Amino acid sequence: MSFTSRPWHWSATVWVPASAASILVITLIGTRFAALDQPTARPLDVLGVALLVAGPVALVARRRFPPAVLIATVVVVTVYLAAGFPFGPVFLAPLVALCSAVLAGHRWVAYLTTAAAVLVLVVVHMLRNPGALPLAGAAAWVAVLAAVIAACEGWRARRERLVQAAAAQEQAALRRRSDERLRIAQELHDVLGHHVSLINVQAGVALYLMDDDPEQARSALTAIKQSSRDLLREMRATLGVLRGVDTEPPHHPVPGIADLGALVTDVRSAGLPVEMRVEGDVADLPPAVDRAAYRIVQEALTNTRRHAGPATATVLLVYAADELTVQVEDDGSWPVWAGEDGGGNGVAGMRERAQALGGSSEIGPRPEGGFRVRVHLPVPARRDTGVGR
Repeated sequence: MSFTSRPWHWSATVWVPASAASILVITLIGTRFAALDQPTARPLDVLGVALLVAGPVALVARRRFPPAVLIATVVVVTVYLAAGFPFGPVFLAPLVALCSAVLAGHRWVAYLTTAAAVLVLVVVHMLRNPGALPLAGAAAWVAVLAAVIAACEGWRARRERLVQAAAAQEQAALRRRSDERLRIAQELHDVLGHHVSLINVQAGVALYLMDDDPEQARSALTAIKQSSRDLLREMRATLGVLRGVDTEPPHHPVPGIADLGALVTDVRSAGLPVEMRVEGDVADLPPAVDRAAYRIVQEALTNTRRHAGPATATVLLVYAADELTVQVEDDGSWPVWAGEDGGGNGVAGMRERAQALGGSSEIGPRPEGGFRVRVHLPVPARRDTGVGR
């Protein structure tokens, strides 16, 4: 494992004991020099040095046991001062322990322990100096502690915001990956369903006419070859996106409404009579709406060929100012409709395409017989091309 892949390991095993050792050195040396100006204090002996060492040493465990370490350092300092030893930088260890407890989220333990420590130290000071009420000193320490706690709370809040932002980014990335998988699954379903259905029909025609009408059989085989070529091309483009290997733009444009004429021709050649009508002023569409409209018509016609039996179909596109309506209906004899949840993957895919664009769908049997797919797709700020006027 490389060094750069273990920053947290380095922080936990080196930084924590190194910082505790630094505080120990500062405490010992600083207290030694501070004692020179306190002739009435108890001279540092083995007990005093042991107490000075105990607080910084306890800081080694502050990441695992923040409240316990805070209480331990406060008790050590209280005993040290109550024993009459000289003042000095003995409060460094409790301050660091206080910060660790607040940052770890043990806020109330830290607040109560700090308040109790201030009261006890005031009492100790009054016992060591009878008749002296350290109001100024106590106020100064309270101000220092308030500033330290405020800084720790600010740092903790910032760290929590960073964690929440990272979690939100991860969730957004998961949603994007999920949406992309769903889009690719829909593309594969529509592409496979359409082309494989055409190939199956044309293969049946070729087998049936092989002996009696070789020329018609040849036309069916030619249609099979073309459908298989289109299938392979679209499969390669879709799987290339899934693998992430296609860094160049696709050589063939994504199918859209402009390709519906070729789609209808293929469906007619497979034996399903189809009429196509366009109402309203034809205009440019956003790519997502253009692709969704094509796929919805493709899937609806594929379902008609599979389930409607002998039938005729009608494809209707209605352009409005802020909406495109796509309707595909037939007059076939469909099996019993299984309801909203029983329409199979194709119906679910059409609904999902509409919902993803903020549109709506009406899919089900017609009262007069047959089946209807009607989808409304919102089209914001379309630019009129004048085509079809």
